[in-house]
Amino acid sequence: MTPATLPGLPFPLGATPGPDGTNFAVVSGGDGVLLCLFDADGTETQVPLEERDGEIWHAFVPGIRPGQAYGYRVTGPYDPRRGLRCNPAKLLIDPYTRAIDGQVRFGPEVYGHVDGDSWAPSTLDSAGHIPRGLVVDTSFDWTGRERPQTSYVDTVLYEVHVKGFTAAHPGVPEKLRGTYAGLAHEAALGHLVDLGVTAVELLPVHHNVPERFLLERGLTNYWGYNTIGYFAPHAGYSAAVRAGRPGGQVEEFQEMVATLHHAGIEVILDVVFNHTAEHDHLGPTLSFRGLHNPAYYRLDPLDPRYYVDTTGCGNSLNADNPFSLQLIMDSLRYWLIEMGVDGYRFDLAPTLAREHGGFDRMAAFFDLVNQDPVVSRCKLIAEPWDVGQVDSYDLGRFPPIWSEWNGRYRDVMRDFWRSREGLVGEFANRLCGSSDYYLSGSRRPTASVNLITVHDGFTLADLCSYDRKHNEANGEDNRDGADDNRSWNCGTEGPTNDPEIRALRAGQQRAMLATLLLSFGVPMILGGDEIGRSQGGNNNAYCQDNEISWFDWSAPDRELRDFTRRLIRLRLAHPVFRRRRFLTGAAAEELEWFTPAGARMTLDDWANPGSRSLTLYLDGADNPDRAADGSLLTDDDFMLMVNAWWKPLDFTLPGTRQAQTWEPLIDTHEPAGVAPSGKLTAGDQVTVGPRSLVLLQSPA
Repeated sequence: MTPATLPGLPFPLGATPGPDGTNFAVVSGGDGVLLCLFDADGTETQVPLEERDGEIWHAFVPGIRPGQAYGYRVTGPYDPRRGLRCNPAKLLIDPYTRAIDGQVRFGPEVYGHVDGDSWAPSTLDSAGHIPRGLVVDTSFDWTGRERPQTSYVDTVLYEVHVKGFTAAHPGVPEKLRGTYAGLAHEAALGHLVDLGVTAVELLPVHHNVPERFLLERGLTNYWGYNTIGYFAPHAGYSAAVRAGRPGGQVEEFQEMVATLHHAGIEVILDVVFNHTAEHDHLGPTLSFRGLHNPAYYRLDPLDPRYYVDTTGCGNSLNADNPFSLQLIMDSLRYWLIEMGVDGYRFDLAPTLAREHGGFDRMAAFFDLVNQDPVVSRCKLIAEPWDVGQVDSYDLGRFPPIWSEWNGRYRDVMRDFWRSREGLVGEFANRLCGSSDYYLSGSRRPTASVNLITVHDGFTLADLCSYDRKHNEANGEDNRDGADDNRSWNCGTEGPTNDPEIRALRAGQQRAMLATLLLSFGVPMILGGDEIGRSQGGNNNAYCQDNEISWFDWSAPDRELRDFTRRLIRLRLAHPVFRRRRFLTGAAAEELEWFTPAGARMTLDDWANPGSRSLTLYLDGADNPDRAADGSLLTDDDFMLMVNAWWKPLDFTLPGTRQAQTWEPLIDTHEPAGVAPSGKLTAGDQVTVGPRSLVLLQSPA
């Protein structure tokens, strides 16, 4: 199967190999397109694409086999004042190429304009500085390799970087470390399976290019949010490419996905369809700009020399143009069908819905996704904010089939557990799925992807160890990265040997992990939080491809890992923590809220700014959800006692069912998070430690 074929053409855009040669097709707004074929020694042979359907140029070239390196040159007007930037001196990467070989070598050759005169075309040939696309046979035998098809409600996400996860893993062979094959190696995969997560959310794996200014500092774009190839797995993460097999990244990625699927783990890709690596009007000409600048980018309507930038990265893809929309949809389908992935997280997603400037939940992009028989059935997760617009924060505004990173959940939970006042009501709302954001849109609790830490910001260990960011290694005098982190160092900045501070930090981490994994919605763990991974206080490690960002497997926090694993297993074993719908009306009686004294919460209790503690009763038998087969998901009852005070607090166990007995299960104040055993009944006292929670269970 392939991405959607072109009307009237038997093949898709890109390079499609066949038994007798290869079909090439590309979108261009120029006057002519030259296909450039490269021999092993770099000799260039030019073949005009003489067939044309509208702005799609194509040709069949006999004898061209997989492995052939190629690119394009475009003739036509170079007139930035009209938004036109054709320049035949610039070799262009095919936007649809399935693999990329080589790296950008920055110099004046890669720019479409003359150095010092941004409106004059450069005549310097860029071929020696631009990577080539490769003709690739992407066929893969998926026969018998079933997808996990985990429902949203049963999903536990694990955000992780392909390279950073295994770059320093002693159990992974050195030649595989930091690669797709390394992620699929039994030593790495075993950690994920043992932990119990159901999906990895991979930081960008589309082929990307680091910014020139980072390379000049001796750094790189480690996170990869600078895409140039939306169909090509990033070559830098391929063991096959390292071993001298260009193009091998495609099959290696497919094998990784198949291996993860066999272990019951889905693969979600973080995709960057909001901007490309070509930056602003002064950026390099690598692909889209030289092929069809007005089709692929949003240009300033008052002065098309410049780009509309809602991303903070210099440009924005033009989601109002059919060619850009086709590129996005073809890429989404390709990775689902040919590469086997299970869904996407969309970086700065509102940018895709800005056809006319403002965010529009009826935008063409949403319509195309909703109507697509393949894309509409995968997991779709939005980062619901972009940059610099009046309506840049769009939490809760995405269509019903979407889930969203819940930034408000992150902010409230961080503040609550550092004992900020006036948050007990919002803590309860976030814990129960954020109905204030999603219920009115007829959405479910799973619309909320709950998170406390992600790649962008402090790790969980650093959140409890630093009041301030420490980004000096990034080379910007600590100016980059967020200043408001809602973090707390627990008494001293950075590493310490003080046993009381270390114990307090460990308890904070347990409390936040427990909150995350017991909340309604879809929990997402930042990879490494379960073993105490630190970045030394760097909250913007986007350019640190080194030990700052990589997992340190030499001294993992095994106690925290075991606690996290226990929480995940508890969550997946009990549907009462995985509600499929919001509880409203009579069903809301399944949730009962009590004060620490055991009395039902009143409006005054909720409004009390000094309140930092409460008890939640979860009834597992009344009005349960139904499984896909219609069976009732009845469960045990649970009692969650939460104390965000800085001192221990005695809770009175409220009365619920007659003669009901309770067993302590989780206590985040304990070093292992395990509550002392015992039997409790209504009226008994339970001491909840400072900034801790206790979970009690009553078997059905």
